[in-house]
Amino acid sequence: MSAFSALREKLKPECDAIIAQYEQPRSALLPLVHLFQAYEGYASPEALRAVAEMLDLSQAVVESTVSFYTLFYRKPVGKYMLQICRGLACTLNGAEDIMAYFREQLGIGHLETTDDGLFSYEEVECLAACDRATCMQVNLNFVYDLTPKMIDDMLAAMRTGKYAIAPLPQTQAPPRTWTLRQDLQVSDGGKSAGAQDQSEPNNPGGLDRDGIIMLDRILADEARFKGRTKERLANVEPAMAEAIEE
Repeated sequence: MSAFSALREKLKPECDAIIAQYEQPRSALLPLVHLFQAYEGYASPEALRAVAEMLDLSQAVVESTVSFYTLFYRKPVGKYMLQICRGLACTLNGAEDIMAYFREQLGIGHLETTDDGLFSYEEVECLAACDRATCMQVNLNFVYDLTPKMIDDMLAAMRTGKYAIAPLPQTQAPPRTWTLRQDLQVSDGGKSAGAQDQSEPNNPGGLDRDGIIMLDRILADEARFKGRTKERLANVEPAMAEAIEE
């Protein structure tokens, strides 16, 4: 029996109890993935397949749901998963400086793990604790009002095993980066044509590959787009048509 098969057998009573709480078994998807992650340290492919089988769902449904959340780690990560909020409130309150300090102290970047497997680092979207910005989560536990001094104390306590938040189990050594192939789509060139030459990831661009403004292209290709965009373009079409003509 494989290690995962043994774990699945061990957790079966708890899995059954979780599923029984819901009128629709599908509603147990997230709690089940949380359960397996608590024992493996990440949401392993075997765990996602097991959850799909238990709930009679396709694996695509489970993976697409899990991939939506930063609450789940789809590759082995460090014993301490450090997720720093880069939402608007945190950014206005100094998140960029906090993230730069973390990267400096850890010697790693976004979606990377230290060579000793102790820390994984991720910059995430709003964690919904805007009144305590700048904030983060350590193994999904909130830490608020971050300062460089707090970061120094936190990392020192983690390195000596004295931090208040328990480390994650680590059933598999994490790689240097815990990105997945799907996550690299944008950096591999899977951008819209208008963003191909944009080095700043938050800038979506505005021009097509050949320099034509995308709205101009839609207006010019009437046969393809007219029926779907008429309502949307009703207020701007006359002005844009005149501009194109000029």
